[in-house]
Amino acid sequence: MSNRNYLFAQTESDAALTRLIGKAASTTGFMKGAPGDALPGWHQMRQDNGPFLKRLYQQLSANYPNAGPPFYAVRLWTNLIWQPAYLAVIAVHLHGALPDLTQIAQAQSGIYVNDYRLPPGTQDPDTIEEMIGKAGAQLRAFSESLFDEINAITKFKRVPARQLLAHRMLSLMVRLRDFRPGIEVEEQVRLSGLWLEALGLNGYGDLEVIALPDGRKAAIVARKGCCLDYLITPDRLCASCPKQTKTVRVARQRDNAIAEMAMREG
Repeated sequence: MSNRNYLFAQTESDAALTRLIGKAASTTGFMKGAPGDALPGWHQMRQDNGPFLKRLYQQLSANYPNAGPPFYAVRLWTNLIWQPAYLAVIAVHLHGALPDLTQIAQAQSGIYVNDYRLPPGTQDPDTIEEMIGKAGAQLRAFSESLFDEINAITKFKRVPARQLLAHRMLSLMVRLRDFRPGIEVEEQVRLSGLWLEALGLNGYGDLEVIALPDGRKAAIVARKGCCLDYLITPDRLCASCPKQTKTVRVARQRDNAIAEMAMREG
């Protein structure tokens, strides 16, 4: 049997997937996807991903020998959830239809996971609220499967896993202002609540609304989980790191929001 050629769309499902992949690439400037099935050695839900995770773990431990197993576990998790999370948000809020994200295949590149593939399939448009519910169910299934896979390699606790997934989704809700210029802060907060509810992540993080010096408002992430990056950069904490006092954290995030708004306005 000859391999299917995805270069030219053959069906509406093919065309819809091509549009989504193009939208993700143009929106972010860095996502690299292709239509089709998983390639050998790639990570995909419902497959034997032990060798993939062991290779990535070994690369992380070789690159950061003093960081320790908790850091490697976090990096396994964050490396493999960022692309499905981005695609979910782009599909719902920009593309307007949702594929089956549990079929995503992802590739390792050194200590990172980049590039993805998705097979064509039905993409039914729906209301944003309905699509968030469906996307949340898909991401929950994917993340639960990934959580079990990681714990077959190294110990990883459920609470930090959920906190970090919440942080990823909340950060994407903040970025909606870049994806959809003109969106109101109140709508960002409403949508973030829908995503957290759909993912079963209520209580694992939230959006806060702050006032800027010019009177405008901005949404920032009030995260509860730590990415442990301080283990490799001990002299620098993330702007949203919960290890800081709230006063310091909000001040840093306000400065970032002001700078990002200035860049957005040109």
